[in-house]
Order: sequence, then structure tokens, then C-alpha cells
Amino acid sequence: MADSPKTNKPHSPGWVLFALAVGAFAIGTTEFATMSLLPYFAQDLGVDAPTAGHVISAYALGVVVGAPVITVLGARVPRRTMLIWLMAMFALFNGLCAFAPSYGWMLVLRFLSGLPHGAYFGIGALVAVSLVPLNKRNQAVGRMFLGLTVATIIGVPLANWLGQSVGWRWGFALVAFTSLLTVILIALLSPNAPAAPGSSPLRELGALKQGQVWLTLAVGAIGFGGLFAVYTYLADTLMQVTMASPETVPIVLGVFGLGMTAGNIVVPKLADHALMPTIGGVLVWSACTTALFSVTAPSLWGVSITVFLIGIGGALGTILQTRLMDIARNAQGLAAALNHSAFNFANALGPLLGGMAIARGYGWASTGWVGSLLALGGLLLLFLSIALDRKTAAGR
Repeated sequence: MADSPKTNKPHSPGWVLFALAVGAFAIGTTEFATMSLLPYFAQDLGVDAPTAGHVISAYALGVVVGAPVITVLGARVPRRTMLIWLMAMFALFNGLCAFAPSYGWMLVLRFLSGLPHGAYFGIGALVAVSLVPLNKRNQAVGRMFLGLTVATIIGVPLANWLGQSVGWRWGFALVAFTSLLTVILIALLSPNAPAAPGSSPLRELGALKQGQVWLTLAVGAIGFGGLFAVYTYLADTLMQVTMASPETVPIVLGVFGLGMTAGNIVVPKLADHALMPTIGGVLVWSACTTALFSVTAPSLWGVSITVFLIGIGGALGTILQTRLMDIARNAQGLAAALNHSAFNFANALGPLLGGMAIARGYGWASTGWVGSLLALGGLLLLFLSIALDRKTAAGR
């Protein structure tokens, strides 16, 4: 599927961002709904919850691998064409997940489903920031990411409800349908944006030579792991510790989504004025709220409020996206895509460490303490990045 050579047709930034956000909705639904459906497909596929958590890690590994590989190989491909093919792949593999006959097949298909994720967000972020003035870049990326946060309010609870009512496989069918809708919307609404002048795989790989790129990726990979450590086992914690009914779980998941949406509206505005202090503030916020989760888990009202507060910290992904594009210079595509590799490394690390804490007998609520330590680890890495920035500025 190729782009037309005509590029002079105006496109409304609002509609383009809407099309990108629908794709983010599909990705957010599958990423977070898989965690909420974990108790159901674990039982159906004959594995326990910690083992089923490896399915989530397989998806995350797919993102980690796919983001750099696809972005580098597609460096010269027009952006709209890339976005269309990425979402077509996403629809195919998520649709196949709905027919997975065994745990082994589920692992493979979740890995393949993760491959287009990071490249889509990376290329989508470049399209988003190209539509707005320089001082509104965080807000443009935030509007695209609103699709992901709305997924946690609507898509995830809907998938969870489908999992309870008619089977977990319908949750993946929902994602496949939404992905196909995204293909149509991007084809109709997105500009025929060519690749950046001079783009090449070699130039994109230049991002990997910059130490600050690696440090910023590490901030996300470690710091965001705290949110995933808690969220992955949230459904189980609600039923085993809070003693909530299965019908209550989608409501609390929706509360988490409200927190993420609020964070993605407010935090990018702060970041457009003071990016690095905002990143530090979000990490401190995440460290405090995930620790609070371990304390409030027995109370439905307490844990619901805490889950909302934890969700606000999800805006970290949006603002680190802009930080990476600032420091990557001429390799913004790879840097933007690697942001999602970093966050899905967090999506693998958080559930792994949280599952280890549970398996060792510390209890379902112990994931909150694991999350707090990971957020503090990200904060330490951010301090190192700031110190290196100051050292470089002083040496000029």
C-alpha cells in the first residue's frame, strides 16, 4: 500500500491525532486487558497466575525487539504507509490470539502481537509533533496517548466483562476489530508524510551512540516497572486481598484508567514548561502511590483511590517520549520507538519481580513495595542524567 505523491492537501491536526489515538486505544486495550484477563486465560490454558504472567512478558519482549528493528528497516518508508501496515499486523496477530489452542501458542502469538507496538507509537509521535508548534509537543503526544488511557477506562473493562461473560478470547477479538478500524482512519485522515529527508537505517542507528538516550531509556525501563508490578496482579489482588466480587474488578480497572487519563491531560502541560522537573515529580509520585497500594489493598474504597493515583503516574511515558526526541537529534524515529521498548521492558520486569514476591509468600499486596522500589530506581537514573547534562553544559 503506497502513499500518493500529492502532499499539499491540508489535514486537520485534531482529526489526525484522533486517528492515531484510535490505534493507541487498540494497543492500550490489549496491553492492559491481557493483565486483567490473566485469571481467566490462566485457568483455561491450564497454568497458574505467575506462569500466565509470562504471556504478558512475551508481549513486552515483542515490543522490545520489534520497535528498533521495524523502525530501522522502515526508515525510508513514508510514515502513513508504515502506520497502516503496522496496525494491519497488529490486527492479524491479536485476532489469532483469540484462537490460541494452548499456552505455548499464546506465548508465541503475544510475542508477535508486540512487534508493531513500539514502532507505531514512535512513528505516530513524530507525526503528532509535526502538526503543532514547538511549545505544544508534549500536549500533542499526550493527545495521541489519550487513546491508550481511554482504553483503560473503556476498552479494558469491556474486555474484562467479555472475559467474564462470554470468554477471554473475545477480548482479543475486540482489539483486532479496533485495529482494523485504525487502518481505515489512518488511510483516510493521516497526511501523506514522507520519511524525513536523509532518513536511512544507518542514521537512525546513530541514536544508539548517545549516552543520554540510553540513560533516558533506562529511566523508563526501571521507573515505569513499578506501575506494571501493581497493575499486572491487580485483578487477583482485588479478589484475593480486597475480597471484591468479580463484577467489581472492571470498575476498579476503569478507575485506574481515569487516573491515567487525568495524568495525560495535566502532566504534559506541566512538561511543556519544565520537562525534567516534571519527570522527576512523576517518579516520586509513583514511588509514593505504589507503596500506598500495599497499605490500602484490604479496603475497596482505599485501594480504588490509590489505583486512581497510581494511574496518574502513567503519564511518564508521554513526557519521556519528548525527552528522547530532544536528545536524539537526527535519529528521532528510533529514539521515539525505543521509548516503548523501554516501557515494555518495564512491562516484563514489573510482573516478573512482582510475581517473584508473590511466589515467595509475601502476598498479593507486596507488589506495591516492589513498584515503589522500581520507581525510586528510575529516579536515581534521572538524577544521573541531569548531572551529566549539567557537566556537559559546564564544559562548553
